[in-house]
Amino acid sequence: MIPELRRSFNAAFTEERYAATQRRLEERLGCRIHFRMCETPVLLPPALRDAMVRAAREILQELSTKDQLAFSREAIPPDLDVPGEGLHPFCAQVDFAVVEDGGRLHPRLIELQAFPSLYGFQLYQAEEQRRDVPGGETLDFLLSGLDSDGYRRVVGEALTNGHPAENVVLMDIDPPTQKTYPDFAATEKLWGVRPVCATTLVKRGRELWYDRDGKPTRILRLYNRVIFDELFARKIALPFSFTEPLDVEWAGHPNWYFRWSKHSLPRLTHPSVPETRFLSDFARWPEDLPAWVLKPLFSFAGSGVKVDVTAADLDSIEPSRRRDFILMRKVAYAEAVASAYGGASKVEVRVMFLWKDGKPLPVTTLARLSQGKMMGVAFNKDKKWVGSSSCLWPAA
Repeated sequence: MIPELRRSFNAAFTEERYAATQRRLEERLGCRIHFRMCETPVLLPPALRDAMVRAAREILQELSTKDQLAFSREAIPPDLDVPGEGLHPFCAQVDFAVVEDGGRLHPRLIELQAFPSLYGFQLYQAEEQRRDVPGGETLDFLLSGLDSDGYRRVVGEALTNGHPAENVVLMDIDPPTQKTYPDFAATEKLWGVRPVCATTLVKRGRELWYDRDGKPTRILRLYNRVIFDELFARKIALPFSFTEPLDVEWAGHPNWYFRWSKHSLPRLTHPSVPETRFLSDFARWPEDLPAWVLKPLFSFAGSGVKVDVTAADLDSIEPSRRRDFILMRKVAYAEAVASAYGGASKVEVRVMFLWKDGKPLPVTTLARLSQGKMMGVAFNKDKKWVGSSSCLWPAA
């Protein structure tokens, strides 16, 4: 997307350099990376970056209005309403597809969430990918004027909220088996916050404790990475209930996973948001169904999404469950990232926010590249120039 940088990177690219980058990253993390890292960073024009950040800010402002906040509470399942959610989430991410219109590239919203993303891993990935760009020392990847030290400080402060790192844990189910474990490893290396399995916690009254190097240690703050879908699908019993009052702070309160999600999209009016409607709002199905995508409200990593939706697909969903799905107009992704192998890849960019002094602060980005119908492994098997990446741009 920055032609001179793209030509320079592609001319210098080799499979050996790509493998070396992944090796360096795994050595820094101390673990294997089991998801696909893309061969290339996204070389993001500052004007497009700024358009994304501006649109993301405006969408978060719209979500924060009194009416939208009241509406978003309807998304929380009554049996999963966790106490103490606060006035705003710990973090939020806004995902944009890059599209072309009138010969220019523009952002179009694809997804939003208020669930922790890869705040640790992205720092390491961007640092390593920058090394592969000729003249990469002149490129930046952080927002809001942050440098690497500033990023570490801001994220660390948000993550711990003034508590000692040993009293903050990253909670998930069997963390070493999660695909996002490289981010967990980065989080511990950067901020001293350890990944801990939720099943190993100990409840004492309203307190939660865990074993840290053989020493019982109280948890004052939970960096929550548990996905309820996984918890229920695997029928995992926990030593505590999410919905009971606990003397613990949440970094990533579970309610915001539901409140700011695909459930919010039908009510958004921002021009970057494609037309989106709850399936239950249709008296009859659109005649142009091939122009729509079917998405369940709450799914992770694209599971359950139907790109080539049919009337039979919609008819098969019980009327009582249709409020749990949306139809969203398809977005025509631009083939924006020229490949060293020939052809080009589509790209999504995630703008990543943390709350600081009561306001959302954009701190960095994450990118995913695809040559299939959708992002994700299932649509990009045996393809190259696809997968997880970072965004780089000329430093100001």
